[in-house]
Amino acid sequence: MGLFDLFSRNKEEKLDKGLSKTRTSFFSRLSKAVAGRSTVDAHVLDELEEILISSDVGVATTIKIIERIEERVARDKYLGTEELNHILREEVTALLAENTASGFSEILPGKGQEAYVILVVGVNGVGKTTTIGKLAHQFKQAGKKVVLGAADTFRAAAVDQLSIWSERAGVPLVSQGMGADPASVAYETLEYARKNGCDVAILDTAGRLHNKVNLMNELGKIRRVMQKVIPDAPHEVLLILDGSTGQNAFEQAKQFTSVTDVNALAITKLDGTAKGGVVIGVSDQFSVPVKYIGLGEKIDDLQIFDREAFVESLFHS
Repeated sequence: MGLFDLFSRNKEEKLDKGLSKTRTSFFSRLSKAVAGRSTVDAHVLDELEEILISSDVGVATTIKIIERIEERVARDKYLGTEELNHILREEVTALLAENTASGFSEILPGKGQEAYVILVVGVNGVGKTTTIGKLAHQFKQAGKKVVLGAADTFRAAAVDQLSIWSERAGVPLVSQGMGADPASVAYETLEYARKNGCDVAILDTAGRLHNKVNLMNELGKIRRVMQKVIPDAPHEVLLILDGSTGQNAFEQAKQFTSVTDVNALAITKLDGTAKGGVVIGVSDQFSVPVKYIGLGEKIDDLQIFDREAFVESLFHS
């Protein structure tokens, strides 16, 4: 079984269920906005702009979407409100498709004889450790040999939680306990991966944005130490964002991309929020692709982000 097959199991059903709160909230407000109106006029567009912003699509991305619809209204003269859902779907899909960074031809690219190293970053409480556990489970189910590294040594709870997830996923954990040097843990993890022929090494890190200089220095040191073992590590710096926090997710993305070379995003907790529009905004505003979305608490409730499937589910009435 390939990785895409594994991550795609019951994908459409889980996606529809996970986005139900966002979809219901969005369409109930859209219905009110177009009630009694036959054409897409300035009033409808103003209402739509407010709906998109309050759905946490973000101001900049909302303006892009509204401008595109305005162009179509001007071109086609009399667009009916019954067509608005279809138009909106087309424009959002086109907008996401223009982000050439989005999408992954391979979830776990081959790295020859070396392990594929994923460095996971994000603030406390966003579902960082849980996402690591789910990834480990998915990779193991696909027949990959995985090791986890507990490099968030700032909190004892982080080490303990990762230990629980390593047991649940059935993969080994490299840990030196609370207070250890994170770079030392990273080095030991990659040494373990190399000696034991692991396909994937996933490392948790501390996310202390209140002191960005220390965070930047720590992540830089981790990277330098890892490269002593695997020269091109980390291959992936995965930033975890909590979708339910709306605009806070934008701010965290901004802060983390400013201190380290993030090249993939995972947006969690979309099942418990009406703020699913944040996925559209983050995808558009940052030149970093959304790679995973979290749609529940179960160990297999993590999906590869599919732009087309996401939009289809979001606008499925």
